[in-house]
Amino acid sequence: MKTNKTLLSTAVAFSLLTSIHQAHAAGFQLAEYSATGLGRAYAGEAAMADNAGAQWRNPAMLTYLKGTQISVGAIYVNPNIDVKGEVRHPMLGNSSASSEDFAHDAIIPNLYISHRYNDQLAIGFALGTNYGMETELSKDFTASHFGNEASVISKEANLNLAYQLNEQFSIGGGVRYIVAEGSFGATAPAKNVVALHPVTNQPISVPQGTTLKYMEGDDTAWGWQLGSAWQINQSHRVGFTYKSEVELKLEGHAEGIGFGFGTPQLPQLRDNGYMLLTLPATAELASFHQLNEKLAMHASINWTNWSSFEKLEANLDTIGTKMVKVENWEDNYRFALGATYQWDAKLALRTGVAYDTSAVSDKNRTITIPETDRTWLSIGASYLLTDDLTLDAGFTYIFAKDAKIKESRGYESDDKAQLVGGAFEGEVSGNVWLVGVQASYRF
Repeated sequence: MKTNKTLLSTAVAFSLLTSIHQAHAAGFQLAEYSATGLGRAYAGEAAMADNAGAQWRNPAMLTYLKGTQISVGAIYVNPNIDVKGEVRHPMLGNSSASSEDFAHDAIIPNLYISHRYNDQLAIGFALGTNYGMETELSKDFTASHFGNEASVISKEANLNLAYQLNEQFSIGGGVRYIVAEGSFGATAPAKNVVALHPVTNQPISVPQGTTLKYMEGDDTAWGWQLGSAWQINQSHRVGFTYKSEVELKLEGHAEGIGFGFGTPQLPQLRDNGYMLLTLPATAELASFHQLNEKLAMHASINWTNWSSFEKLEANLDTIGTKMVKVENWEDNYRFALGATYQWDAKLALRTGVAYDTSAVSDKNRTITIPETDRTWLSIGASYLLTDDLTLDAGFTYIFAKDAKIKESRGYESDDKAQLVGGAFEGEVSGNVWLVGVQASYRF
């Protein structure tokens, strides 16, 4: 059982090859699977076959790779996310509530291997992650009773197989093995009311930082993915891919006075149990168009079934089922357009723009997940260092749309938190810098 405390919101966490890293993404989904795609804002990925990393987004693209290839890289993420607002309580008065730059810098690594077995069959292996996030608000954040920490951390290994049916069509699929852990926490702010004295009717408070709710757990699970490619002609190609939903049963423990622990009625300080978490299904439709010898355009539309993420609920051995946080997310869409320009035989230049829609409505945006629309602006390049070795670099700047947040949102668990520390109204703002490098070798 791992005890990594973090906050479920606009930053993400990724652990690979014994290192733990974090990054920013839509919801807690990671797009940053390669520096190659980063340079075009991940436009057209399901129809691209730059290197062995192509299998991550569409296993069918393995049939477009020659020989044996290995690709390894990393992306550095520098998120700058701020939340600012006010807490109002009828007994405690008003106070400001803000936390600046609460998303951590990160490095996201990846590793891909592909092998063309014969003219029709290709296999591949990949290490990376599709989901993860991590943030932590400041300890003096006065709205911490609605949540001040949470995390979803995942590692994923893929084994993929692709088959070329004929000159036009290829299909592929793979199995996914996921190792994941998650947590969510809420603490008492400096000004709080947890109860009223039965005789004097005066408010009773607890020390700042007292755990109201905390739940953590981990699990392993299996998933799958399918992909296809249609080579319309020599210059135009379409790809489609689908990744399955993955159900996680995060087994661990819960604690906190919000669950009733540490009281005369329930003197125990913690209870074992589990929390269900769904990693949503995704789909991508992408195209690639070679307009002339030097210029190519690519585009994609991505869908993520975030409506499957409805709530975080603790299922505990002793006290039964307790609500941690209502989420009620909605499906997310991403639109991307990119271009590649072959400057000369060795150098290729890339650029791209993308728009991510928010995975939450204005009503369901929370402090713990201040999710909002994002716009990506990207540039990148590839350089053929030798006949077999290619180096890639990509750079992206993400604008996050300013968005309002209001809690309580009218759910019972929110209303109970509001009684403790007051109602919150505020705004989230931010931006993210991404810088990636990749090396690919062909044997």
